[in-house]
Order: sequence, then C-alpha cells, then structure tokens
Amino acid sequence: MRLIRRLMIAVVLLLVLVLGLLFTLQNSVPVPIDLLVVQLTERPLAVWVLTAFALGGFLGVLVSSVALIRLQSSRARLRRRLERLEKSTAPASTMPVVQ
Repeated sequence: MRLIRRLMIAVVLLLVLVLGLLFTLQNSVPVPIDLLVVQLTERPLAVWVLTAFALGGFLGVLVSSVALIRLQSSRARLRRRLERLEKSTAPASTMPVVQ
C-alpha cells in the first residue's frame, strides 16, 4: 500500500512538472507589469503567472496560520477555564446526596 501511494505521488509530481514546463514554453512572450506606482520590467508571461500563483499560495498559508494560531489560543484558554470549573465543582460531586 505504501509503495502504491509513493508511486501515485511521484506520478502526480511528474505530471505537475511536465504541465509547468509546457505552460512555460507556451507563454514565453515578454510582458511588462504596471502596478500604478511601479512599472516592473518585461518578463515572460509564465514568470508573472507562476509568481502570482506562488505569492497567492504563500499569503493563503500565512493568513490561515494566523487564524489557526488564534483558534489554538482560544482552545487553550477554554481548556484552562474548563479545568478550573471542574476543580471547583469536584468537592460538591463527592458529597453524599441528602434526601
């Protein structure tokens, strides 16, 4: 099973590499980028598209990790609160019930 999984990962990576190479070869026209304030030099279109893709992926990971850190902090705070509440109610639960 592990061999099949590694083989599938290798096939997918090879496919992505081949598609990236084909994309680069098909989009080699130099294009300048104008960002209103800054005009970047001419580079092949594939470079700009792949750079935007990589930058978007990096920013997505960055934003999601900030959200994940906030969730973990909230979880830890709630866990501490639960432990305090359980300790404060523990003596009451060991008392006999009076009828």
